[in-house]
Amino acid sequence: MASPIKLNLKVYQGSTFRETLRWESALKVYVPITNITKTAPVVVVATSHGIPVGWRAKITGAGGMKQINSEEYRVVTEADANTLTFNNINALSYDTYTGGGVLEYNQPVNLSGFTARMQIRSKLDDPVVIKELTTANGGVVINNTVKTIELYLSATDTAAFSFQNAVYSLELVSSGGEVTQLIAGTLTLVREVTR
Repeated sequence: MASPIKLNLKVYQGSTFRETLRWESALKVYVPITNITKTAPVVVVATSHGIPVGWRAKITGAGGMKQINSEEYRVVTEADANTLTFNNINALSYDTYTGGGVLEYNQPVNLSGFTARMQIRSKLDDPVVIKELTTANGGVVINNTVKTIELYLSATDTAAFSFQNAVYSLELVSSGGEVTQLIAGTLTLVREVTR
């Protein structure tokens, strides 16, 4: 099993907190590209690509439009079955696409049947749980269609926080009972001025 990802979060006291996570598997997927538009934002045509909106992908090996080839993963901002839009790529001044290339991404983990739980404590060995988020209490929402895991704290929840820094970890539990600690880190509370 891979180590949990370290992700330090900020919570703004008295404000609603939402953090959307995506769980990537180690399996790489490569989808042939058939066209790339010379537009802003850029649109990539890749039949039956299977990449959900918000997922990271990179483009390699595209002919002609060499400027778009990158080792950097970028976030897909719009998608349908055969096209993807990358809002942060302006291809207006790029060379014209001539063919070839692939979209590369890590396959999303199938979240069907998973539940999740997360606890916030003032420090690792503190027996007191400041707040618990679960799929049962609505603090963690799993959406297998778009492959997201959303953490949620209401404004009332965050207004009640008094810590400066706390620690947390998020565990996902499969329908078979296998537990995976996905992320862990610190929570920094930014104190509220307007209240």
